[in-house]
Amino acid sequence: METARSAERQRTAAERRRRELLEAADRVVLRDGPQASMNAIAAEAGITKPILYRHFGDKGGLYRALAKRHTDALLSALRAALDAPADRRERVESTLDTYLAAIEARPQVYRFLMHPSDAAGADTAPSPEQGFDVGRHSAPLLRRLGEELGQVIVERVDLGPDSEQMARIWGHGIVGMMHAAGDWWLADRPCSRERLVSGLADLLWGRLAEAGDLQGGPGF
Repeated sequence: METARSAERQRTAAERRRRELLEAADRVVLRDGPQASMNAIAAEAGITKPILYRHFGDKGGLYRALAKRHTDALLSALRAALDAPADRRERVESTLDTYLAAIEARPQVYRFLMHPSDAAGADTAPSPEQGFDVGRHSAPLLRRLGEELGQVIVERVDLGPDSEQMARIWGHGIVGMMHAAGDWWLADRPCSRERLVSGLADLLWGRLAEAGDLQGGPGF
């Protein structure tokens, strides 16, 4: 019994320490964005880099832990928006706005998760950290968002006999749309967030199907 209690205390302490290290990593990412290094994160946490490696293995392991942390929070917020007491159009707009508000509020975290580091200069050989391929790791994050959103859709909308497959198609399609449009918008800020939300909701609402073709041009 005492051995079991000791093991549980050790597990709890390890989980608490891991959370503390992730919080330190978050602070560095908020400051440095994609250029956040393992050295800077270790310094922020008041430990050496080998100890950081002991908890996460390498930058890829730390990235995956941070991605899960932020994806869990985003999915929770998206589910809350979809479950809000409002009509369907309002819930769609609220869901789109929740995603865009999240990347707008923490753009450095978004860039760390979605874009490779530009820290290395053109004439400088990149270090292993600078060469970390974020793009290779971000695809599973987007796939998870697509699967989760598809599950949310199938739980709430009757799409007929192939409901589950159609919901997965829509889930991945909506996530792809939000990601691409949000990435463009965050970089260029061509319009307000409200205008982007309205435009994307129009697309989802079938406005493209209702629009007429321009005179003299080929059909869409």
